[in-house]
Amino acid sequence: MSVLQPTPGGVDPLVGVPVPAPEESEQVLRRRYVLHTLRRSPTFLVGLALLLFWVFMALFSTHVTRYGPYAIDPLHSFAHPSASHWFGTDEAGRDVLSRTLAGSRTVLVIAPLVTLLCLLVGGGIGLLSGYVGGARDEVIMRLIDVVLSLPVIVFAIVAVAALGHSVPVIILVIGILFSAPVARTIRAASVAENQREYVLAARLRGEPPFYILTSEILPNILPPVIVEGTVRLGYAVFTAAGLAFLGLGVQQPSPDWGLTISLDSHYLQTAWWTVLFPALALASLVVGANLIADGVRKALAE
Repeated sequence: MSVLQPTPGGVDPLVGVPVPAPEESEQVLRRRYVLHTLRRSPTFLVGLALLLFWVFMALFSTHVTRYGPYAIDPLHSFAHPSASHWFGTDEAGRDVLSRTLAGSRTVLVIAPLVTLLCLLVGGGIGLLSGYVGGARDEVIMRLIDVVLSLPVIVFAIVAVAALGHSVPVIILVIGILFSAPVARTIRAASVAENQREYVLAARLRGEPPFYILTSEILPNILPPVIVEGTVRLGYAVFTAAGLAFLGLGVQQPSPDWGLTISLDSHYLQTAWWTVLFPALALASLVVGANLIADGVRKALAE
């Protein structure tokens, strides 16, 4: 009787775990193992499916539904969900299904750009602070503590009200606010790596600080960077919707979920469908982002 033997660089047929090839580096092996774990994680896969669904709808919702998100039909206002309008209509006779699917566009523009901005700003500050250390590190961290002490939504309301309701302003304000917790997390990881032998060797070779930060330290702290990015994505979705709900995001006639929930909340008792479906859509996207974050965190922790 022959015994199945694992092939180097393949997958062990007995346990289903990738088997390292002799020539592969530890980082490559780790990356392969994380990807393998994510492919087997129900949490990550469900979250990814939800996120991809809304990305698809943001791009192609006009080809999926019979009605446009801005098409008005006053003769059929507040129509109950039916075969003609699966999610009913709102006060102007607009199809709620079309507007719910199209409402993902704004948030899926804002949230990824906010995440990218806070990773760039917060990650850069955290890397630099952990690298320089000493008094400069203390000053930077105390400033970060000041930003962290500010209520995010309250400060965002004040900033957006003062600077305007445009999408670039919303991205800038939320991105800067979210940079503080990212900076603290990345700084902690940078401090831990700063005294490792490979960093000390790079300093002895006379490598410039920028090279050490980007080529030596950053590749070795990517796991917390990735986790922070996935976590901030969910927070960005919720914060952007919160600002729109308060009337400080995109304005009418946008089908944005937060704005729609805010405007139609007056009809909750008589036309509940105008609020329920956008609220469920928003919740599903936030849940999807959080599930992805949980799956990535667990995969990187193993």
